[in-house]
Amino acid sequence: MSNPVGWFEIYVDDMARAKAFYQGMLGVELTRLDSPGIEMWSFPMEQAVYGASGALVHMSGFPAGGNSTLVYFSCTDCAVEAARAVKHGGKVQKAKTSIGQYGHIALLFDTEGNMIGLHSMQ
Repeated sequence: MSNPVGWFEIYVDDMARAKAFYQGMLGVELTRLDSPGIEMWSFPMEQAVYGASGALVHMSGFPAGGNSTLVYFSCTDCAVEAARAVKHGGKVQKAKTSIGQYGHIALLFDTEGNMIGLHSMQ
């Protein structure tokens, strides 16, 4: 049995701006994926560990923002990544908040208008 989510895509209008935001907030490097007619940059992934990876995507006819799916990025302390998000052009919607025994979350908007979540146990 596998986890219910196998992949995610975050649609963006300005790929350079979005890449700079996510790389700066998460402290990772994205990798270009070859896909005809679609510009895609993948988040780092490890096949043998928990969780799913995904990509930033720019495709004509599919604008950023306004969707109803929320992607949560795992981190050590979501307050740290939330502060980095602001530094890289994002906006905090909900600062680090306890969700009891399940840790903490923060909600923010990226530079493209997409709401994303951050999750940490501390």
